[in-house]
Amino acid sequence: MQKIQKITPFLWFDDKAEEAMNFYATVFKNSKILGVSRYGAAGAKASGMPEGSVMTASFELEGLQFTAINGGDFFKFSGAISFVVNCETQEEVDYYWEKLSEGGEKGQCGWINHDKFGVTWQIVPTVLETLIADPDPQKAGRVMEAMLKMTKIIIADLQKAAEQK
Repeated sequence: MQKIQKITPFLWFDDKAEEAMNFYATVFKNSKILGVSRYGAAGAKASGMPEGSVMTASFELEGLQFTAINGGDFFKFSGAISFVVNCETQEEVDYYWEKLSEGGEKGQCGWINHDKFGVTWQIVPTVLETLIADPDPQKAGRVMEAMLKMTKIIIADLQKAAEQK
């Protein structure tokens, strides 16, 4: 029996839960489709969604379980909630930046303001936290200034800013 995750992100889509699940499962290499449930007569009547249409889609990305629901246009995504993708290399940053921003809106400082489904992502190299937390405030400040000028974060440019005198 699979252990139930204590906290599960629950994503509300108008009608694209299954499409979003399938897309994210192609982007993240370590992913699993866990299942789909459909609206029965009672759920369809209560929600206004078509009977037999996808109600929920459950999936796992990098070990984190998600549930997506098709609930109609009652709720919309907001950038107040985002998912951070921690990347070890520039190749990872480039990959996730391109895949998740396709059809969406690229933002500043590694943010994808929204992907093609409306979900907000942050594509962040893990070295960023180390560099901006450097005990030398001038070094950390230079890194922060460099990062604030970026859309997609470029690790080499962060390191160059850190090394300047």
